[in-house]
Amino acid sequence: MTLPAALYSALEAPHSLTIALSGGIDSLTLSAAAAEVRGADRVTLCHAVSAAVPAAATARVKEFAAAQGLQLKLVDAGEFADPAYRANPVNRCYFCKSNLYGTLARMGPLVAAGTNTDDLSDYRPGLQAAKEHGVLHPFVTAQMSKADVRALARTLGLGDLAELPAAPCLASRIETGLRVEPADLAVIDRVEVMLKEMLGQVTLRCRLLRGGWVIEIDPPVYAALSAQQRAEIGSEVERITRDDRPVNLRAYSRGSAFVHQ
Repeated sequence: MTLPAALYSALEAPHSLTIALSGGIDSLTLSAAAAEVRGADRVTLCHAVSAAVPAAATARVKEFAAAQGLQLKLVDAGEFADPAYRANPVNRCYFCKSNLYGTLARMGPLVAAGTNTDDLSDYRPGLQAAKEHGVLHPFVTAQMSKADVRALARTLGLGDLAELPAAPCLASRIETGLRVEPADLAVIDRVEVMLKEMLGQVTLRCRLLRGGWVIEIDPPVYAALSAQQRAEIGSEVERITRDDRPVNLRAYSRGSAFVHQ
């Protein structure tokens, strides 16, 4: 199979390679491409099991590694023991990734992440942590965008995985400044699983704001919902959240609205 030359070189060059595998399309595609270039015995996948990682993502990672015949290590990155992370500041991702990459660096000298060029235009403090830990970004080296990554996933035969909606960690659903609590993350995960069972694999978020719970749904899907359907969704969310915080529905907007600089 022919990969972009720059990507092939970036994946072939390291003596050893540990890939931070979140379960999203970028890191899944990077893992499959690395196996294509290096062979399964020269790639190690590491996945952080955490309250901030959807259970479905962890299950997907396990299934993917088994299907690809790749070595998978499950780790606890330790971010929940970090008070700076739990405080959920503007740069929460920096502390999360610092813990993750520090853990992975102790397992292998070179770590690669699935960052693509689209990520460079957004506020991503995790990239500073990656720089500090010498993390490789093969897709950036190859000047590949999110669309390029999805196209490569199809070429690599990843099937429906190529269409996975973007899904940042569950902590990104909690408004900046509100403490990250595992119990809230568990509720968020349960709500999003329920919504996907109702609506399919569409972009959606269950967000916890100072004013209560907000359910955001892909704008065209949200616009097509009847008043009765919206009421049913609200009732189901209230059943799961089990608290007195109000539940509101609206069209999806990016979580960077939480960032106050």
